[in-house]
Amino acid sequence: MEDIKKRIEELREIIEYHNYKYYVEDNPEISDYEYDKLMRELKKLEEEYPQFKSPNSPTERVGGKPLKEFKQVEHVIPMLSLQDVFSFEELKDWHSRVVSTVGEVEYVVELKIDGLSVSILYENGELVRAATRGDGNIGEDVTQNVKTIKTVPLRIKDKNLLEVRGEVYMPKKEFERLNEEREILELPLFANPRNAAAGSLRQLDPKVTAERKLDIFIFNLQRYSGFKFKKHSEALEYLKQIGFKVSPVRYVCKTIDEVIEKIKELGETRGDLPYDIDGIVVKVNELDKREILGQTAKTPRWAVAYKYPAEKKKTKLKDIILQVGRTGAITPTAILEPVRIAGTIVSRATLHNEDYIRQKDIRIGDTVIVQKAGEIIPEVLEVVFEERDGSEKVFEMPKNCPVCGALALREEGEAILRCTNISCPAQIKRSIVHFASRDAMDIEGLGPQVVNVLIENGLIKDAADLYYLKAEDIEKLPRFGKKSASKLIQAIEKSKNNDLDRFIFGLGIRYVGLKSAKNLKKHFKNLENIMKASIEELMQVEEIGEKIARSIFQFFKEEHNMKLIEKFKAAGVNFTSIENDDNVEKIFEGKTIVVTGTLEKFTRDEVEALIEKLGGKVSSSVSKKTSFVLVGENPGSKLKKAQELNIRIVDEAEFMDMIKDVKMV
Repeated sequence: MEDIKKRIEELREIIEYHNYKYYVEDNPEISDYEYDKLMRELKKLEEEYPQFKSPNSPTERVGGKPLKEFKQVEHVIPMLSLQDVFSFEELKDWHSRVVSTVGEVEYVVELKIDGLSVSILYENGELVRAATRGDGNIGEDVTQNVKTIKTVPLRIKDKNLLEVRGEVYMPKKEFERLNEEREILELPLFANPRNAAAGSLRQLDPKVTAERKLDIFIFNLQRYSGFKFKKHSEALEYLKQIGFKVSPVRYVCKTIDEVIEKIKELGETRGDLPYDIDGIVVKVNELDKREILGQTAKTPRWAVAYKYPAEKKKTKLKDIILQVGRTGAITPTAILEPVRIAGTIVSRATLHNEDYIRQKDIRIGDTVIVQKAGEIIPEVLEVVFEERDGSEKVFEMPKNCPVCGALALREEGEAILRCTNISCPAQIKRSIVHFASRDAMDIEGLGPQVVNVLIENGLIKDAADLYYLKAEDIEKLPRFGKKSASKLIQAIEKSKNNDLDRFIFGLGIRYVGLKSAKNLKKHFKNLENIMKASIEELMQVEEIGEKIARSIFQFFKEEHNMKLIEKFKAAGVNFTSIENDDNVEKIFEGKTIVVTGTLEKFTRDEVEALIEKLGGKVSSSVSKKTSFVLVGENPGSKLKKAQELNIRIVDEAEFMDMIKDVKMV
């Protein structure tokens, strides 16, 4: 019995952890199918051993906590979750309970769109509030963000109080575009479209949400002060008539057998949809019978969600090819004999990296088990070893990039093999966007879309080509005219005179960030000295260890990179340190300073650069070694930490007083 109790407590901890990752951080670590299995196991144990039930168990609540950044909203009609069923037998058992309570019913079968659930309230025909589900009873006010979704009507003709519930989602194409852009900018990628939709809707800046091209399907009328509908299908039809984008696929079924047939049909084509789904929703259509059936504390008794199981299929691995990503990562991909899994034809599957292939002993010619669960990319799960006949070939990762032929390196402690050539065609777009970014060469007007246009029209093949562009070539391109072309050329020309650290950072040398670039400039004074330096000499630079030093050394030994440097030099790009800090009074020499909050007279980058110029060291965390913490408006946890450690607190006025008499030249 003690083992049972221990397992229940363990499951509660695991589920609460994943609840937090999913609902609060928008960063799930397991698939829905795996999560549902954990919840079902806990639910079953609590039913079998009621003495171990707890009011704080994950099974007693819908899940999720509203973030503090948004105003909280109490739902008049609770936004409940749905009971899941994983087989047609379970679906029939639910049907039997429904029929035994209210007699024969009609069902509505709908797609369960995979996104973030919201309620939208209208008063006098105006959208007045939108809120996320949160924990079902209290959600987050996301009105301004929901208003950026073009398919959400801001006004409707019906002047009655009306509240609808819908699913905000991100179309697959937009998800791919967004992740491509984030990869170029070296930002963390979203795990799936649902994760991206949730993260986009919960942005504090509505402009960011607007850029994400979210969409919505309305799937329920929550409350309405007008006439009374008899059926759910009638309510959806009315909502469609007054301007709402309602559930795209919905069928009214007279029997449970009809429902099962529709679920099978939809399962065959679900992979072809332009958005992800998380199963099929089956609802009682008659609204008066819904009222009789009622609800539990967390789920309605009149609806369930059928979950398609993760599918596994056996097929032949015909070949392993290599793909080079926009960050130079070389990843192996399995070429398979086509097999239908989860509603789509799968002919490729990820093999992740060299270690994955070795651990599972995957060989070319193997018979393998492939899995695809929902939105998850197909992967080779395991090898069917008993079907080997000796003709299978062991796969070896290359020593050179398969695209450009440059040296490919795998850093110690990393699983990924990378191309060392920043001009590699596979990663050219990312490297150019990075080179032009604000912290690098700061070329105004040269964002990802403009870089795309220049590459697609054959005007640039690497970052150095930017300095050979002509206004008359650019003005012929889409989105350009004489004025905008001239403005871009001026911004490019201006960047030639940037200080050396910006150029070093812009080269995109692995592990070399802004601070390392500044330290390299300060130590070596010009690019030639850096290029000639040995690993040992590079390690003499402040905060540069062997890993970074080896990366810099290797970068300047790559022939393709050196040719690029020569092009920059010929174009007149500055290769020397411009700033002369020797005559600046080092009032912060030997001091470690932490900055927190928003300052009135400086951006974060500006104040940190100033502190470093005056001899100080900027740290991102507070410790006993911190000299003082510079505090602006709305400081974070760093202020509290400083107070606990009795570290000196300096506000902006005091900081200005510190530097007022300092000679900067």
